[in-house]
Amino acid sequence: MAAPTAANAANGAAENTAGNTVNGAVPAAGRATGRSLAKASRRSALLSAAARLFAERGFNGVSIEDLGAAAGVSGPAVYRHFSSKQAMLAALLTGVSQDLLDGGRAVVGNSSGPEAALRGLIEFHVDFALSNPDVIRVHDRDLDSLSAEESEHVRSLQRSYVRVWVDVLAQLLPRDDPARLRMRAHAAFGLINSTPHSARRGQGVRDKAWRRNLLETMAWAALKAE
Repeated sequence: MAAPTAANAANGAAENTAGNTVNGAVPAAGRATGRSLAKASRRSALLSAAARLFAERGFNGVSIEDLGAAAGVSGPAVYRHFSSKQAMLAALLTGVSQDLLDGGRAVVGNSSGPEAALRGLIEFHVDFALSNPDVIRVHDRDLDSLSAEESEHVRSLQRSYVRVWVDVLAQLLPRDDPARLRMRAHAAFGLINSTPHSARRGQGVRDKAWRRNLLETMAWAALKAE
């Protein structure tokens, strides 16, 4: 339902590049593509490290050197990708907020009707929460570490994501006013996003499936409650 992931796009580009060699030499365009992919890979590794370390220690408890070491690069090398630690936090929270908005719109666009769209949104958000617990912890604790402009950009993306849910709910609950519909959506987010604060790392596949089913069932009930 959603657009191809960055990893899939990167793999496809790598496969295309691999075939464009002449006598063992990689064309200039191929070299550029290779450098771009390597840079994107290091950037992704840095953001993954930032999510994990910020979640464990808090934004103020992590240094540039810590982030570089966790991603396998030197501290100064981090500045080739991000101008500051705050820029990494902004990229992390902006990126995930944009992904949620794009993914939510894709779910609705590919649904057969409002009920299917709502179920799809619930499944989509539960999958996000179970797959990105560190990002949720970072958002809850460190959003205020962003500049006012960066924070407003993140919040603007999130408001747009809420509107995706509200527009679907309005079709199912036409007698509710927008304020009540927003309250329903935020209640569902609170329920689903609370999971990373209670779930233990390393839980098995069966436990994750149980939590997924529980969250989806409870979110549906909360959203449709009279």
